[in-house]
Amino acid sequence: METLTATAKNTNLTSLKKIKSALISVYNKENLSPIIHELKKLGVTLYSTGGTKSFIEKEGAKVISVEETTSYPSIFGGRVKTLHPKIFGGILARRDHVKDAQEMNEYEIPEIDLVIVDLYPFQETVQKALSFGEGLGEAEIIEKIDIGGISLIRAAAKNFKDVLVVAAREQYDELLDLLKEKHGSTGLDDRKAFATQAFNITSDYDTQIFKYFNTGNPVESFKESYLSGRTLRYGENPHQKGVYYGNLNEVFEILNGKELSYNNLADVDAAIHLIKEFSEPTFVVIKHTNACGVASRKTPLEAWKAALAGDSVSAFGGIIITNSKVDSEVAKAVNEIFFEALLAPDYDADALAVLKSKKNRIILRTKNLNSTGWQFKNILNGAVAQTADNKSETAADLKPMTKKQPSEKQVEDLLFANRVAKHLKSNTIVLVKDKQLVGMGCGQTSRVDALKQALLKAHSFGFDLNGAVMASDAFFPFPDCVEIAGKAGIQAVIQPGGSVRDNESIEYCNSHDMAMVFTGFRHFRH
Repeated sequence: METLTATAKNTNLTSLKKIKSALISVYNKENLSPIIHELKKLGVTLYSTGGTKSFIEKEGAKVISVEETTSYPSIFGGRVKTLHPKIFGGILARRDHVKDAQEMNEYEIPEIDLVIVDLYPFQETVQKALSFGEGLGEAEIIEKIDIGGISLIRAAAKNFKDVLVVAAREQYDELLDLLKEKHGSTGLDDRKAFATQAFNITSDYDTQIFKYFNTGNPVESFKESYLSGRTLRYGENPHQKGVYYGNLNEVFEILNGKELSYNNLADVDAAIHLIKEFSEPTFVVIKHTNACGVASRKTPLEAWKAALAGDSVSAFGGIIITNSKVDSEVAKAVNEIFFEALLAPDYDADALAVLKSKKNRIILRTKNLNSTGWQFKNILNGAVAQTADNKSETAADLKPMTKKQPSEKQVEDLLFANRVAKHLKSNTIVLVKDKQLVGMGCGQTSRVDALKQALLKAHSFGFDLNGAVMASDAFFPFPDCVEIAGKAGIQAVIQPGGSVRDNESIEYCNSHDMAMVFTGFRHFRH
């Protein structure tokens, strides 16, 4: 959360208002003690209820109960405590309105100059339910929807002209500094800055509740909210600004290196989505969100060597990810090239010593690689949304279309190639041999161009394509691709199928002893 005092340095001294009374209603009492002692020192009248009142009294400060003020008890198991005209009147009354002042006097409504609230932890409760499940049903989650607290915050923020609102414990240090700096007074700029953050907090809180009820379905309404952003060095290019909104700590732990850039984050995202496709020891090398090296082997070291061999030139300055623990032997091998970042589920101590030899090199330990299920993209001043492409074909999904059936080994390679093709920019062609990416063409305007690029890559790194397989992210509109591939040594092809001219591609394969299987699923990526 941004520092608030920075926005209030030039406070108009004529707008200073003395804090004479404060209402405190918080769920979490952490770091509240210094605030209580400072308010006591300043002679501020305190109002509170329930557990917060008991906490304040234990800190040695006098406190007036809300129940005493309203002459009404806390009811419904605490669901209704502060929701009363005497409380909200004291917050919302306009001090410079004669009519408001008359009504406050008539109904014996006390002025409240400061409102401190820490909301029920709704989002934390939902996350706990998702993580552990046991004992956390919907009833408990619903009870963590704050009603009184959110209403207090909105009321105080609306009346920032007269009232200072502190809407989260993360602001306590800021409040304490302000109280000490201005001896218990606040300026209009201070109050407006805190009110701005209050509405940020309430809108985020309501968004999280909506998303829980809406089960993450954006069809009816699209809402995302993050309380603060992480400023990046720049965007895709130095002349562009960049900000990340989200919680990187949920995805990985940063063990070494400089701050991740906009481009780093995009590449890391692509790397994580691809590595989830594989279970045996696998290494992936990403460059500009596309895979330039992928290999699965019996050991991580073998997988690394094979992945790097796929395109050792493009690997320079890339993002590397593996699904296996990195030991010192693997670390030494990876250390031989320049790369931006390495992600792995774990590292040996000796491996980290090797990898940390360069202070700017980014080393990440992966945590939760599960996606949220929906993907969003900014388009035409709006947003489009889609579910993530979580379809990962298995051998059971393959429909043989040719007289020749693929061998068991070819099926492995075909599925491997299909998984890689799914994560490359369309149009894309992937060539694989022995569970190693040996050539790829992506982001092309024609499938033939993508194939030519893939063949050029394979030949430039000395791969023998005899016995290799080919994957296409979409159907072949003409038989030209299988003809070119067959002449290059490709012996098996995987594609979605669905072209009106599928028979021409199938006939070519039949007449040239090639195998072809259909998946029925296209994997475009734009």
